[in-house]
Amino acid sequence: MLIKAGASQKSTNQDGMNVLHFAAQNDKNDIVDYLLKDLQLKDLNITDEKGREPFHLAAESGHINMINNLLSMGLFTSKEDKEGNTALHLAAANGHDTVMGVLLEHFQEKDNPNKRGATPFYLAVEGGHEACADLLLQDGSDINTMNLEGYTALHVSAEKGYLSLVNFLLKNNFDFTPNPNDKNTPIHLAIINNHMDIVDVFMEAGYEINAINVRRQTPLHLATELKNTNLVEKLLKAGCDLRIADKQGKTALDTAARSNHTLIADMIIKAERYYMWIESLEEDDHQEDQEEPLTFKQDHSSKTSQIRSALWNLAYQQLKPDEWKKLAQFWNFSEQQVKAIEMQWTDKFSYKEHGHRMLLIWLHGILLKKQNPIKSLYEDLVVLGHHQMAGNDKCALSYCCLSSVQCSSADLGDLHTVRITRSFSGGFGWENGSIV
Repeated sequence: MLIKAGASQKSTNQDGMNVLHFAAQNDKNDIVDYLLKDLQLKDLNITDEKGREPFHLAAESGHINMINNLLSMGLFTSKEDKEGNTALHLAAANGHDTVMGVLLEHFQEKDNPNKRGATPFYLAVEGGHEACADLLLQDGSDINTMNLEGYTALHVSAEKGYLSLVNFLLKNNFDFTPNPNDKNTPIHLAIINNHMDIVDVFMEAGYEINAINVRRQTPLHLATELKNTNLVEKLLKAGCDLRIADKQGKTALDTAARSNHTLIADMIIKAERYYMWIESLEEDDHQEDQEEPLTFKQDHSSKTSQIRSALWNLAYQQLKPDEWKKLAQFWNFSEQQVKAIEMQWTDKFSYKEHGHRMLLIWLHGILLKKQNPIKSLYEDLVVLGHHQMAGNDKCALSYCCLSSVQCSSADLGDLHTVRITRSFSGGFGWENGSIV
């Protein structure tokens, strides 16, 4: 009606879009037919201010009937818009797999990058569109493509939390070898954005858990910074390298200590001591079967509650300043480990907590070795000259552990049977490798 009334068919808005652009964008096939077939106004097929023809807009909007209509009229274009996007890029970025299926029959080159260096495959993954990514992959697209920032499809999937796409990429043999020049590797991005399900997938797939980012931080550094004790535990149990230092020369232990993340610092020290012990074992002596699952977290089990109470008493009631450090040196705590424990400071009595933490770390190692903690502590106190603490020819810990402890006769040289009983309710001891 407007055209019959004399309105200009070639008028454009401020974006350079004319009536054909709007018709294609809004899937108005009857208007397109009228303009191009009845009025033969093919000169309306021009680019707008973004460099897009009507065909681009139909692909971007996912209008399969419009795409087929324009193709039938010879208006296919593989030209790029001002951002370097073809109709294939736009359909992929917006998840229009049906349109993609048609376009792939007409595009010879599937991996041309746009101005950001993003190919249609990368854009499909970036948008979370697995069906489009799969179509492109089946048609020969490069799965390992990266944009100008060095981001791959795996980077963007990990960053955005696209678990299904991460699995899709790994299933299709994506090369996940970490690039040391990455600002952040895919596993770093998953950690930073708290996508722990994706971190789990990476670890199960054998991703390099010691990968470093541009700051030379490992996943353990990041987990420590973020106070993610569950992830720290997983990485420690997986045997991550605890010696790697970042660009500031800080290991993960240094990071934990300086940030006052005492729980994580203690977990890392436990892991350091555990793996040092494992390395020291002869191959034949290394027993893989453990009665209890390996953990480096704080011990809250009922089995060890009374020995832990005893160690608290020793640290807070018996040990003098610096005596805990003599014990730590005797038990082969490294200088770095002692310093990490000392980093926690509240007041002049902080040494009590330092000693307590050290004793619990020691206990963790003793129990993993399936040794008798009561016997070991008694004998070591004697060696160090703390006879009064050890009990002066009485049974172990009679003075240092509990203020009211009476001991039944026991052979302290016998590793299997040492029993300590309280004079009040309950009792504790160590029989055949178990606290009773």
